Amino acid sequence: MTDTESLRKRALTTLITARERTTLLTSCVEDPDLTAQHSPLMSPLVWDLAHIGNQEEQWLLRAVAGREAMRPEIDSLYDAFEHPRSERPTLPLLPPAEARQYAAEVRGRVLDLLESTAFHGSRLTEAGFAFGMIAQHEQQHDETMLITHQLRRGPQALTAPDPEPAPLFTGPSEVLVPGGPFTMGTSDEPWALDNERPAHRREVAPFFIDTTPVSNGAYQAFIEDGGYEDERWWAPAGWGHIRQHSIHAPLFWHRDGKQWLRRRFGVTEVVPPEEPVLHVSWYEADAYARWAGRRLPTEAEWEKAARHDPAGDRSTRYPWGDADPEAEHANLGQRHLRPAPVGSYPEGESPLGVRQLIGDVWEWTASDFLPYPGFRAFPYKEYSEVFFGPEYKVLRGGSFAVDAVACRGTFRNWDYPIRRQIFSGFRTARSGAV
Repeated sequence: MTDTESLRKRALTTLITARERTTLLTSCVEDPDLTAQHSPLMSPLVWDLAHIGNQEEQWLLRAVAGREAMRPEIDSLYDAFEHPRSERPTLPLLPPAEARQYAAEVRGRVLDLLESTAFHGSRLTEAGFAFGMIAQHEQQHDETMLITHQLRRGPQALTAPDPEPAPLFTGPSEVLVPGGPFTMGTSDEPWALDNERPAHRREVAPFFIDTTPVSNGAYQAFIEDGGYEDERWWAPAGWGHIRQHSIHAPLFWHRDGKQWLRRRFGVTEVVPPEEPVLHVSWYEADAYARWAGRRLPTEAEWEKAARHDPAGDRSTRYPWGDADPEAEHANLGQRHLRPAPVGSYPEGESPLGVRQLIGDVWEWTASDFLPYPGFRAFPYKEYSEVFFGPEYKVLRGGSFAVDAVACRGTFRNWDYPIRRQIFSGFRTARSGAV
């Protein structure tokens, strides 16, 4: 099989995988749930569905194939920058059946296009980038739709097997990452997005980082010690936010007598102490770290812990090496609807012994979302450039809701520090070599 044939097969597989997941997320509830807005933070599910089709049409059928617009009158309805999420339910959106038909018609034409496209000649088509970009875009919206399902009130609509039980992790609580330079970012990952580029050398002082993400049990200790009531641990803006909104625990948690319960995709359950804490804001993560006498890792520290192989002084694609993720490496792709216990996936650990850096929960870092030296926006400024600045904090590593196509050691996510509906957790770090 030639390289072009391999790329074509990869593009086909990732597009089909994304559409299967989109179909699951939009077929497990009735139409009223698709058109409702379940939170002002999120779009109606039917908006995401048609937006997925519209982006695919614009970038593959129009930009790559040079074809005329199928339905130019709907472009503005599904422009994420023209209409904030809070007002999307008031727009004349395509109803569910029509949205499905539109997305399916676009996909049928795209699959025909994929058979004939030469993967060279332009930046959009080189190595199948545009097809990879669209597969990643759809999977990112699938994660967004899964967040909407979590926010949705009502009976359980989604099911999935739990992760395999793991023995209690008894390894070291932290790992020393040696100081020195390493290669951050990438210039040769064919489907990497603009904010991951270019590769560049970054110097990092020695530091310790948690071997696993912070668990629910550890976070409960912070709560029980009055962490939400003690201003000492909080950034001023974070303290003001939790006071204003009466926040006393992670989102979806509530106390029942002496135990904590949580709501997870329509099911109420006891908070499992062995799982990574989930649905916490950057402010909460930062406060816990201060309470624990530690701090959040910087983005560069996180990436060095995840990618640096000291044996060869090189950066790998993933903590376990360069091979694409398999089930034994990480909890990805909505295979499960919850994180695996901390310490799981020993085959996915980094050369230094850090676990679960990919999958399970997005991990907040201390860093603002900023461009790398030599950054160039591609293929449009609105993907990354308009978000650069101190308003957004970087998250790394992906979650159980992220597909492998949209998750790698260089992948960067970002959000406001108040956000909690996302599948976010964290691990802590401390400076020094002793």
